[in-house]
Amino acid sequence: MDSLKFGTNGIRGRTNELTPSAALEISAAFAQWTGGVGKTIIVGRDMRLTSPMLAAAAKAGILRSGCDVLDIGLASSPSCEYILHARKADGLIIVTASHNPPEWNALKFVDKNGVGISRERGKEIEKIFSAGAKPAEWKKIGKCIEYAGACKDHVNAMMKLINVSAIKSRRLSVVLDCGNGTAATVAPQLFKALGCNITILNEKIDGTFPSRPSEPTEANLKLLISKVKETKANLGVGWDGDSDRVIFICNKGNFIVGDRGFALSAKLALEKRKGSVVTTVATSKLVEDVCKKYGGTIHYTKVGAPYISEKMHELGNSCVSGGEEVGGIVWPELSLAKDGFFAAAKIVEALCEKQTTLSAMLNELPLYSNAKTKIECKPSQKEKTMQKLAKYAKEKGMDAIFIDGVRINLPDGWVIVRASGTENYFRVFAEAKSEKKANALMQEYSELVKKLMVS
Repeated sequence: MDSLKFGTNGIRGRTNELTPSAALEISAAFAQWTGGVGKTIIVGRDMRLTSPMLAAAAKAGILRSGCDVLDIGLASSPSCEYILHARKADGLIIVTASHNPPEWNALKFVDKNGVGISRERGKEIEKIFSAGAKPAEWKKIGKCIEYAGACKDHVNAMMKLINVSAIKSRRLSVVLDCGNGTAATVAPQLFKALGCNITILNEKIDGTFPSRPSEPTEANLKLLISKVKETKANLGVGWDGDSDRVIFICNKGNFIVGDRGFALSAKLALEKRKGSVVTTVATSKLVEDVCKKYGGTIHYTKVGAPYISEKMHELGNSCVSGGEEVGGIVWPELSLAKDGFFAAAKIVEALCEKQTTLSAMLNELPLYSNAKTKIECKPSQKEKTMQKLAKYAKEKGMDAIFIDGVRINLPDGWVIVRASGTENYFRVFAEAKSEKKANALMQEYSELVKKLMVS
């Protein structure tokens, strides 16, 4: 249990690491961190085979600490986070490993403001965990209330924020790939209510992901792509296991990378209201271009959903959009969660209001190419190499961002080098206007990292 630490978004591990006893103790620590006796913490879970077990343990830990539990059962992460916002609860634990393989699971923690608990803030909870959370006296043990209406509440809230009449008047054809995940608890109901003609793929909820791997990559969404082409649909939508990530397939059957889906969403938000857009240092320059063109102010954060929600909460009402390169999109009028359902509904709304196609809307955005690689290293080399790279960038007078790794902005592209927080690798990501230039940048900085590792 001592090896369990907060990562980019919560605590994750396989069953031999993230055990029921560990889940109980860390949940008890979180409950104490929220204020303990008398507070209310929401618990939701995905469909992984280990999720009911870990959710039961999490609830036991919370109750032992004297907090009440609002148990919403099987639900998507966006639904869980919406209920936190709507019920004004004191915290949220979601049992889900998101896009990871089925043998993995995780506990995601969210505070009363809808802000995910980052690695840094998680250290406070780790201290309580290490010392042992204090149990409440028997008379003050919390009570558990089961609530089965979370998904329905989430759908109803989205419907109130969408131009339903515009969508119903056009009756778009939409293919939904639920990926055997929690998307099946919301997506079919939402898009039926919006009056779309829907085709549903992989609707059966199954934590072993028999139809395709959870992560909505182009390779994993081949069935969705072919179905969009076959049915001549207006668009296709695919989600990961807990539905916080969303990927779009345009009317021509083309896979749309997460950056472009987010950039389009930011553009739509800025067209309605000028303001701030929050994203990570690993996101395409395309989002920055959109901000410049449509009157937005971009704010960069470390990689990870908690950092995005932290910054969006700090900016308050001035913030109109947030997101990341993997297809996580935040519309803050609903919650500070990456919500793959609301993001998809807003795209459908725009298609109907503008009387256009998804490919046409995407053609309005600049095109970039990117290249990625990773370089194996020893744990002891990470910090020292990154310090050398930061010094190199400063001495060369480069336009660089040092929030998370080193991102170097160039006239015709950019490159970022980050030390992995979970694996023994340096990750190098480059972007440019051409594939040739992106590959050249990736190669140049990969060689620089290797040189710095041994110098």
